[in-house]
Amino acid sequence: MDYKKVDFHTHSNDSHDGGISFEQYRQILESGQLDCVAITDHNKIRIAQQLHEEFGDKVIVGEEILAEEGEVIGLFLTKPIPSGLSMKKTIRLIKEQGAIVYIPHPFETIRHGIDEATLVQNRDAVDIIETCNGRAFLQNRSEKTVVWARLNHIPGAASSDAHGIRGVGKTYTLLREIPTKDTLLSLMSSAKLITDRPSLVSLLYPKFHRLRKRFTRA
Repeated sequence: MDYKKVDFHTHSNDSHDGGISFEQYRQILESGQLDCVAITDHNKIRIAQQLHEEFGDKVIVGEEILAEEGEVIGLFLTKPIPSGLSMKKTIRLIKEQGAIVYIPHPFETIRHGIDEATLVQNRDAVDIIETCNGRAFLQNRSEKTVVWARLNHIPGAASSDAHGIRGVGKTYTLLREIPTKDTLLSLMSSAKLITDRPSLVSLLYPKFHRLRKRFTRA
């Protein structure tokens, strides 16, 4: 079977620390580097919506939302969700859109990962958990997350968390077909995780983009 390469966690240059351009997303999809990509900018969905109009189901409209207790991603959103709310309320707003609750880099303390107590409190509403994050070099919680996911019967995913083009194409999830909001969770039952790591240079993208944008605005 021809599995599809899906990345659930990437950042365009619309994120304060992201740098994947509109044209680079086109390149990623048209070259087959990925078959489907979620654009999950920090507290924004503008670029994701624009690319979804062009590529349809090959682009998932997502948002990485900073709640009070840490970050959570909504997949297949139709409108942005504000930051700064409680995790419980943020998840409720995701669910009200009929969207998917995806937990990125859990248990991390350096990247707004939610802690175990928060995860347990919201366990029944979690659809997918990121068991492998491509940028998890300095604080890798993959082993703990894999165990937690299995014990709680929640599907795990591998995603790049790419903030630049060189971070794409090493860490992703293989699915039997390009997912939709209605099919994603059933497809996760047969998912295969590709957990290769990008170059260490890709770790510097967020810092570089923050500095570049700060000086551009000055």
